[in-house]
This record gives sequence, C-alpha cells and structure tokens, in this order.
Amino acid sequence: QVQLVESGGGLVQTGDSLKLSCAVYGRMFSFYSVAWARQPPGKSREEVATMSSDGSANYTDAVKGRFIISRDNPKKMIYLQMNNVNPEDTGRYYCKLGPNTWGQGTQVTVSG
Repeated sequence: QVQLVESGGGLVQTGDSLKLSCAVYGRMFSFYSVAWARQPPGKSREEVATMSSDGSANYTDAVKGRFIISRDNPKKMIYLQMNNVNPEDTGRYYCKLGPNTWGQGTQVTVSG
C-alpha cells in the first residue's frame, strides 16, 4: 500500500516563503515522476510543478520563477519551495507519485 503524506502548509503573508514536504511510504520511488498540484477554493485541481525520474522539472506559468520542485530519492521525499507567494497561491496542495497516486494534501493560505 502506497501512502503519500504532505506537510508544511500554513498561513503566510504575501511575499513570504514556504516549503512543502511530501513523504512517500511503501513503493520504490526513484523510477517514478513526481508532481505538486493545488486546488484553490471553488476550483479544480491543477498541477503546478512536475519532475521526471531523471530530475527534469517543469512549471506552470503562474509559478515559474517562484516555486522549485525537488526530490530526495534515498529519503523518498518530494519538496516544493514556494517563494514570493501571493493570495492567488492559496489552496490545498497535493503531491503525486507516478500517474495517479496522490496524498491527502496540505492547506496553504496567503493573506495580504
């Protein structure tokens, strides 16, 4: 049974930085792509950052230059460094392993 557990969300102000973490349990990790997605209030979930098994990263335009996705294969961890956040970044953030394995999410709220 694979389990993904996100942490690091919270209430921050515009311009702050925040780092989300995702721990992966129960599956070989290094062969899979990983991703972070977010779901703003009242909207559908959208992927904002992806990273392939070889470490190649891609970002949606809304976060490009501000967010950084990374992975630690030996520790089976996925990270999202969020810099210079703004209220449009508010939402529940989910990590994903492979094509369709998701965590339960962590809430990020940006005020100001």
